[in-house]
Amino acid sequence: MMNPISSPLLADLYQFTMLQTYLEQEMNEIAVFELFVRKLPPGRNFMVAAGLEQVLEFLENLHFTAEELDWLATRFPPHVIRYLEQFRFAGDVYAMPEGTLFFPNEPILRITAPLPQAQLVESRIINLLHFETLIATKAARSVLVAPDKLLVDFGMRRAHGAEAGLLAARASYLAGFSGTATVLAGTMYDIPTFGTMAHSFIQAHSSESEAFEHFARSHPDNTILLIDTYDTEAAAAKVVALANKLQADNIRINGVRLDSGDLAQHARNVRRILDDGGLRDSTIFASGNLDEYKLHALLAAQAPIDGFGIGTALDISIDAPALDCAYKLQEYADIPRRKYSEGKATWPGRKQVYRLYDADDCLQSDTVALERDDPQPGEPLIQPFMHAGRRLQPKLSLHALRSRTLTGYRRLPAAMTGLESAPAYPVTISDALKALAAQIDRQYLPEA
Repeated sequence: MMNPISSPLLADLYQFTMLQTYLEQEMNEIAVFELFVRKLPPGRNFMVAAGLEQVLEFLENLHFTAEELDWLATRFPPHVIRYLEQFRFAGDVYAMPEGTLFFPNEPILRITAPLPQAQLVESRIINLLHFETLIATKAARSVLVAPDKLLVDFGMRRAHGAEAGLLAARASYLAGFSGTATVLAGTMYDIPTFGTMAHSFIQAHSSESEAFEHFARSHPDNTILLIDTYDTEAAAAKVVALANKLQADNIRINGVRLDSGDLAQHARNVRRILDDGGLRDSTIFASGNLDEYKLHALLAAQAPIDGFGIGTALDISIDAPALDCAYKLQEYADIPRRKYSEGKATWPGRKQVYRLYDADDCLQSDTVALERDDPQPGEPLIQPFMHAGRRLQPKLSLHALRSRTLTGYRRLPAAMTGLESAPAYPVTISDALKALAAQIDRQYLPEA
């Protein structure tokens, strides 16, 4: 059976129709494609590069099974099938490392490979980089709003499919979240997992106090109790009574969770009840249709909440559900190429991005330049990751990538860390790149 996640048929049909023509016309020279984002989504001041690891895994393992070839053989001629039988990605990958903060018109990935190969992988590469970058960028906003709080991805159940739920857990952790409620993501990516109980657990018992005690005795090392099924403040008082009862067995209540109502007011009331009952070390965790704006409001109201579960708004990036990104041909057969479509023109050639920092080690400006013979001051952001289909760098742990992202946040100018749009970050196009574009314009565009 075809694997729906790794299958090379996870592509648009035109990738195969173009491939057929390339083969028939012997168009097999080296092509250079770059992926970039044209503009920031509303309210965003930067983006977080994510998804490269999944792209590298996809390219490393790319091949066609007999079942896939049999299906294609009903639609394409034998010479295409013979080519695909031997297909392995043999190209190079250059990219910004995951966790890098980046801006519009900066290439975050470059594929250099024979034209049929580079074209065939387009849709899945966009699919992976687009989604994880989208979610990591959304998650970054909550991390910056609540940098010292426990933040947990709660969104798998409303994500747009199983893979989306898993990759959202990965991308949010890379962006600085503390962990996820999705168990499979914990096993796949070594992400810390968090969970409490559902309202149904409380309702299944004859009383709230009985439910609390059963759970505490089953989970003595991590007792977090959901207290808003009926009356939140009354439940908090029951927690205090239970804590006194459990002392004899050395079981402590680690915390409580709020999931509805006026979270700030409930948190203040519950904090007082817990403190008066001697549970000053028990935490308060909140969930329930939260996003970065609600986090900001709760913290501004000085709500005594120690952690947050963020679900639907995160996993579907509810306020900005897509990035205006593109994977475009920039060079073929050693000749720079440029697209001129209205509102979608591209900068030709292979490119590098150089970043300057100010005296306080904050981001100052970026320059997009030609990769060759166009050096610029600053740190080059694009690095080699694959040559001739083989990795050049060892796989980094997700924890290391998360650390890189958090370091990037500390280098942001203060104005860019808020939820409102800041002045646009300076991204300059080098003189040499502008000159190359002008040269191509003279060659291909009709005279005015």
